[in-house]
Amino acid sequence: MIEEHFEALCTALERTSCYAPNIRRWGRDLAGVLDNGGRLLACGNGGSAAEAQHLTGELVGRFRNERRPLSAIALHADTSAGTAIVNDYGETELFARQVRAHGRPDDVLILLSTSGTSQNVVAAAKAARDIGVTTWAMTGPAPNPLAALCDDAVSVEAPSTATVQEVHLVLVHSLCSALDDALGIPT
Repeated sequence: MIEEHFEALCTALERTSCYAPNIRRWGRDLAGVLDNGGRLLACGNGGSAAEAQHLTGELVGRFRNERRPLSAIALHADTSAGTAIVNDYGETELFARQVRAHGRPDDVLILLSTSGTSQNVVAAAKAARDIGVTTWAMTGPAPNPLAALCDDAVSVEAPSTATVQEVHLVLVHSLCSALDDALGIPT
């Protein structure tokens, strides 16, 4: 079973390698956004929330080498706002309401969903589009509603949620590396 999991992960990584130019471009574009005073917003549910928070932690802290802190917010991490939103507006509005509160034109929202069908993540993408926030998705197999809705998407072809999440972590670290390269941070 473990060997099969390793094999599935290797296969998924190989299939996903075609997205390297996308991730490199995301890094360059995000560097421009952050250099111009913009921010990154990120969201997801469950394991995807953990990946989103991992990404924002790498930006506010550092990835490999020292650099200035970068503005990045994991939308699920504000539990008081999140529980109030879910209580007052319903779970579908969890991220969308925060996007409308924190997002500004030319900011970037990264949405993570292994299925690409999570209603609250799809609603966040719609809210971002409405206010001029760029949307990038990391999803599981395409086609899916989230990938179709976003400005760009990396869809991981893998047989299990676990493998999709593991590849998403590789993509998160690849984006951090591309961003640092674009910012001129030595690797």
